[in-house]
Amino acid sequence: MQQPLVAVSTDVRQFDNYTWHAAPQQYLEAAVAGAGVFPLLVPSFGNRLDVDELLSSVDGVMLTGSKSNVHPSLYDGDPSEANGPYDPARDSTTLPLIRKALERGVPLLAICRGIQELNVALGGTLGTEIQEREGSLDHRAPVSDNQDERFAIHQTISIKPGSCLAGVFGAGDIKVNSLHRQGIDRLGSKLQIEALATDGTIEAVSVKDARAFAVGVQWHPEYWVKSDSNSAKIFRAFGDAVRLHAAAKAGVRAAAE
Repeated sequence: MQQPLVAVSTDVRQFDNYTWHAAPQQYLEAAVAGAGVFPLLVPSFGNRLDVDELLSSVDGVMLTGSKSNVHPSLYDGDPSEANGPYDPARDSTTLPLIRKALERGVPLLAICRGIQELNVALGGTLGTEIQEREGSLDHRAPVSDNQDERFAIHQTISIKPGSCLAGVFGAGDIKVNSLHRQGIDRLGSKLQIEALATDGTIEAVSVKDARAFAVGVQWHPEYWVKSDSNSAKIFRAFGDAVRLHAAAKAGVRAAAE
């Protein structure tokens, strides 16, 4: 089978006197090397894009992490500068894309900002500066110019028995690199918890009764996909779901001919 196409979210950034729609290489490399798929960058043009046409042409959706946060106006939060930076163009693209992908049964992997987008898209809310909550760990990246130090695998999370991710990792504790200052507060109505940090922070979710693989993780499996077995496992599971979806579409087309 040819490499199936996976739609990948993009951030809107200003540099070199241009407006760029871009995604970090680590996610694209993980899509190719870890999931075995062809990543297709989706520009953040909101309702100017025909999302249905896009989803007819791809076999998966991957939402990347980002420095920006989902705009609080989308979940009745505080839209102050302190809770930024924001990327409203990305929000206007990813939230409809998430809803349509789930409606059509297209496999979805949402990472970091992506899990927060998934939660907001399904009616949930986000907590800001969660490291300031009583009893909370500091989930932020350490201050360092060394990316390997910033993305080091150091945090223990517990995978819920019987969950989707228990089928990927097995139930119990695993180590991850969860780096964030926002997190899920009220869970979206169609989501269920897959994993928790030791302080109770939601670290992974899945979509209830989803027609295909639909998982969000707060950590960064893309960074160590080539050297960490657990990071590789989640991309392999996503890639398998994407290929299954592609094969099903091909079967429908063949039957119609």
